[in-house]
Amino acid sequence: MLEVKNARMLYGDLVAVDHLSFTIKPGDIFGLLGTNGAGKTTTFRMIMGLLEPTEGEILYNGSKVGYHNVNEIGYMIEERSLLTKVTVKELMLYFGQLKDMEPKVILERLDYWLERFNIVEYKNKKIKELSKGNQQKIQFISAIINNPKLLVLDEPFSGLDPINTELFVEVIRDFQKQGSMVVFSSHQLDHVESFCEELIVLEKGKAIIEGRIEQVKKDFKKQNIKIIGDVDVKMLEQIPGVYKVVENSDQILVKIESEDVAKDVFDYVKTCKNIMKYDVEQASLSEIFIAKVGQAHEKV
Repeated sequence: MLEVKNARMLYGDLVAVDHLSFTIKPGDIFGLLGTNGAGKTTTFRMIMGLLEPTEGEILYNGSKVGYHNVNEIGYMIEERSLLTKVTVKELMLYFGQLKDMEPKVILERLDYWLERFNIVEYKNKKIKELSKGNQQKIQFISAIINNPKLLVLDEPFSGLDPINTELFVEVIRDFQKQGSMVVFSSHQLDHVESFCEELIVLEKGKAIIEGRIEQVKKDFKKQNIKIIGDVDVKMLEQIPGVYKVVENSDQILVKIESEDVAKDVFDYVKTCKNIMKYDVEQASLSEIFIAKVGQAHEKV
């Protein structure tokens, strides 16, 4: 279990992380989100034991996290940090042995992951000869080669096409199934929403959203109604509790303040003709993120 307890990190007078607390249990996938400069990378570095919190503590399985935990942790940073003049094989032998892995085990696992990521032919190629997407795969493999119990991923999907993004998601889910703890950041909120159970959103080092995603959506209250049919947009806009109506090419999107408003919208829609779709959905994580971060900025 990973426990972040009232962690605070100062750089001089700058508060990078402000009294942050959360717990990640084995098998959890945890999202740490926020705008650029919100404190995500600093939090990752504290989790890794690379930075000592100014206040509070980080515990890994009940003890202070540190270098002695390195063999059980995998870390993929946002910026590529690969040695470009060596081959994939040489790089992985280097990283693996830093985690006290035997060369034979490293090469066995490397072969497995190269095949899993469809890049077997690059084993003996230099990193600089690989495309950016394939370098991203190699960086991911370097983070998981030791079969970590705690996997820390900073923007793992950056620069990936949808097919390879889904491949990364499948691998992350495999680690979840074997009981690993996964904590990651991503600006691609649709992927966070699809497979992350719990999250914290940081803004200027403070948690402005936290909890399980389904509860976060429920607490937000605002909802969306998707309609296909012959409706009058002006009539929809006049319904109390409707704060925005968007005319898309394929459907009408009605944004409402709470689920209670849905009944009034439905009462109107029942009077219309050719209604082919009427779906009430919770607000997306992206909408909640934008709204809450915007509120945080307004308070400054």
